[in-house]
Amino acid sequence: MRLLPALAVAVSLLASGCSKDATTAPSATNPSFTSTLSPANEVPAIGNAESVGTGTVTVTFDLTYAGGAITAATATFNVSLSGFPPNTPINIAHIHPGAAGVNGPVLVNTGLAAGQVVLANGSGNFTRGPVTMTPEVAQQILNTPEAYYFNVHSTINPGGVARGQLRRQ
Repeated sequence: MRLLPALAVAVSLLASGCSKDATTAPSATNPSFTSTLSPANEVPAIGNAESVGTGTVTVTFDLTYAGGAITAATATFNVSLSGFPPNTPINIAHIHPGAAGVNGPVLVNTGLAAGQVVLANGSGNFTRGPVTMTPEVAQQILNTPEAYYFNVHSTINPGGVARGQLRRQ
């Protein structure tokens, strides 16, 4: 008979630990986004010697959640480019808001600076990050990744040389 009161206490403690007032410990997740980069996707489309290049990007978020909301966010960018003229400099790269065919302001900057990436043979890879972004920006991109694009910029195409809309992997 003593087992029944002990069982009742254990069930009571378990139930109180599951209440909605319990503190939620932060947890992290790593969603990824990809895009195929093309000079034809730039607005306006690229028509010079760099128009033959292509590329891909994978953007991986590192998100911290508490209570169901994002509380911290970073992004790491892995970029691969090929088919560009030899010695093409890639000066900056970032995420912008904007549907296909629409230009938008810089939203998440990779921090890449002029001179850091030169495609000596017309091809190359670079990784940037982790780059801090606001939890609100991370949530917006998670909600509608196709409403955002990633692009890289070169010296002869400072407005962007290759662009692609994000899609969740």
